[in-house]
Amino acid sequence: MIIRSKAPLRLGLAGGGTDVAPFSELYGGAILNATISMYAYATIQPRSDGRIVLNSMDKKEFYNLEATDHLAIDGNLDLHKGIYNRVVSDYSKKPLSFELSTYVDAPPGSGLGTSSTLVVAIVGAFAEWLNLPMGEYDLAHLAYEIERNDLGMAGGKQDQYAATFGGVNFMEFSREDKVIVNPLRIREKYLDELAHNLILYHTETSRLSSKIIEQQTKNVLAKNVKSLEAMHKLKDQAVMMKEAILMGELDKIGEILDFGWQFKKNLAEGVSNSFIDEIYETAMNNGATGGKISGAGGGGFMFFYCPGNNRSKVIESLNRFGGQTKRYEFTSKGLSTWTI
Repeated sequence: MIIRSKAPLRLGLAGGGTDVAPFSELYGGAILNATISMYAYATIQPRSDGRIVLNSMDKKEFYNLEATDHLAIDGNLDLHKGIYNRVVSDYSKKPLSFELSTYVDAPPGSGLGTSSTLVVAIVGAFAEWLNLPMGEYDLAHLAYEIERNDLGMAGGKQDQYAATFGGVNFMEFSREDKVIVNPLRIREKYLDELAHNLILYHTETSRLSSKIIEQQTKNVLAKNVKSLEAMHKLKDQAVMMKEAILMGELDKIGEILDFGWQFKKNLAEGVSNSFIDEIYETAMNNGATGGKISGAGGGGFMFFYCPGNNRSKVIESLNRFGGQTKRYEFTSKGLSTWTI
């Protein structure tokens, strides 16, 4: 028997950062995101020899462990181990013997929600194997709890819900970890045009998002005026983006992205740097009307809105930075699981 799953990565189009506590708890957050045709994959193959094999194929890490009821969190594939520990404590109530293999289409620190999406894929595979009674909200919330509470990894809530639900969603975040996912019904031609005009560019750099998010959290707790104003503006940006996409006012997309980017840089130190600023200015000078760093900032992927026939000119202008343009499509489906 082989159990498989896949969950899509996402582009955070607007509102990024407002899903992070304590801002979301104090003021409420709003984000508009869309899943894309890049995935995190998980495969479980049950074993009968009392061993656990963890195999991260993209990170080239492999561990063969004794099947106990708790695996030590020691810096080696902690996401895999943390999920196993929660599954045993909450569901199986006994050690499990299996091989878990994973792969992600983007590197860690890319800003596409790779870690959280991988957690969703692994949790989904366990749910499929053990026939766990979980709906979409249950699964996304469990993935969030494992990553943020059990493992203590700083971050927001959007990635787990985007990966689980899929599609283009307007998400609202409020007190006591409450999340409401509002799927948007967007005309196909608008989505096709959006995908055509949005260039996804990998800077060939990565960053540790937790450091930026920790600083962002400190700024909220300290009531840093500049940072708080920026977060409220990003929340407004999510509403602006939702209205523009639903109504097909695509010429406004670049302007809305640029509006958000100017405020996002005020969230915390490290969101941008001179290299990122130079890439952004080059894209804007060659026909892009707006863009942003994907995720918390500091590196990874950026994306730019290039209306008309400006796409090729912008891509050519970015070649000198040594990065890579990634082709993708928007997807309508979230987490998928199946058994062979």
